[in-house]
Amino acid sequence: MGSINGFMGHDMLPPFTGGWQIDMGPLVVEKSEGSYVYDINGKKYLDTLSGLWCNPLGGSEPRLIEAANKQLNTLPFYHSFWNRTTKPSLDLSKELLDLFTANKMAKVTFTNSGSEANDTQVKLVWYYNNALGRPKKKKFIAQKKAYHGSTYISAGLSGIPALHYQFDLPPPFILHTDCPHYWRYHLPGETEEEFATRLANNLECLILKEGPETVAAFIAEPVMGGGGVIVPPATYFDKIQAVLKKYDILFIVDEVVCGFGRLGTMFGCDKYNIKPDLVSLAKALSSGYVPIGAVLISQEISNVIVSESNKIGVFCHGFTYSGHPVACAVALEALKIYKERNVVELVNKISPKFQEGLKAFADSPIIGEIRGTGLILSTEFVDNKNPNDPFPPQWQVGAYFGAQCAKYGMLVSSSGDYINMAPPFTLTFEELDELMSIYGKALKDTEKKVEELKSQKKEKLVAKA
Repeated sequence: MGSINGFMGHDMLPPFTGGWQIDMGPLVVEKSEGSYVYDINGKKYLDTLSGLWCNPLGGSEPRLIEAANKQLNTLPFYHSFWNRTTKPSLDLSKELLDLFTANKMAKVTFTNSGSEANDTQVKLVWYYNNALGRPKKKKFIAQKKAYHGSTYISAGLSGIPALHYQFDLPPPFILHTDCPHYWRYHLPGETEEEFATRLANNLECLILKEGPETVAAFIAEPVMGGGGVIVPPATYFDKIQAVLKKYDILFIVDEVVCGFGRLGTMFGCDKYNIKPDLVSLAKALSSGYVPIGAVLISQEISNVIVSESNKIGVFCHGFTYSGHPVACAVALEALKIYKERNVVELVNKISPKFQEGLKAFADSPIIGEIRGTGLILSTEFVDNKNPNDPFPPQWQVGAYFGAQCAKYGMLVSSSGDYINMAPPFTLTFEELDELMSIYGKALKDTEKKVEELKSQKKEKLVAKA
């Protein structure tokens, strides 16, 4: 879903651990235009992560700015408590329920981010099971390496150790199952389908170990974003859904990164034939112009929640800015643009050159895998092209590649020894050529740096001997 490097100020930068040091100074971005952003010194960068996966319509889309201004001049704020709401939030709810067709959804509740959406999911599921008289059915299963947010519960759902370290996470009601990364975790001779079968069997074993009566829900992204753009192996979601159905476990799908065309379908659920009970949305919902997230709720779950709330007299959940009229107005306009410009067709037109052009670099001796689908891709750097042979962490290979890209005028996301890309849908074929050219130059520089570091390491070993 997003970055995990949120602190500002040089005193909060991670300590230097040896090797050579990346320039960690802040990049202050001043303006955006189309697929580019500009820093305060006027330097231009091709933004290949759409901000934080969230800005597919690029910078300075006049219709979104006009929608915000119009709503600010009409009703700049009102809340959605005590049976009060606004027309933009009602209209956006209807549009989302009509647009999402993988499974029939009945209700929408709004948040301000994907993190809040996933926190809300946990509360909704607990409320649902309590209403059904199942107070023990409270545990959640997520995947290792998944990213679901940075609030307390969403960070706990995430399967990235750095999000847990020193934060007393995850809480005991959250469990993690296998990461569905075929390249890294498959056994010798194991096909993708056999790998998926093994992971589904492992999930079932975990459920049985914990007790199906205690497991409430499973959460997953169609394609894992922040964890390294991990595309599910063939038949994975078919097999996982069968296990969940067998034990009456709800399926929450985190569409925060994948939703609204990114994978070449309107939603990731459409691409992988997923039938979710609950869905989390954010990021591209407003093309990142204003903060907004949403939760889509199935008819079965909403019926139970409404019935229980009527008994109690209130459904006591929400945020001050839930369904903010300006955010909803901008999101409504974004959805109109997605439809009018047929972003699904647009992504399918651009993505073959994006995927094939970058995967042509996969023979590099420092690249283990280049993986992705649609307009989302990750490059993972390893030694000897072996997933079990990483570079020393102090070498910061991924960060060095990212720094070289920035030097040449392109921004990528780097995390450990992989870099992620998810360019805006405004990307032209000429800009895509620029992207691949800069990628190639940064890769050559990084190969050279790795060779230098290897030579230094050998010299030290010889000196010690």
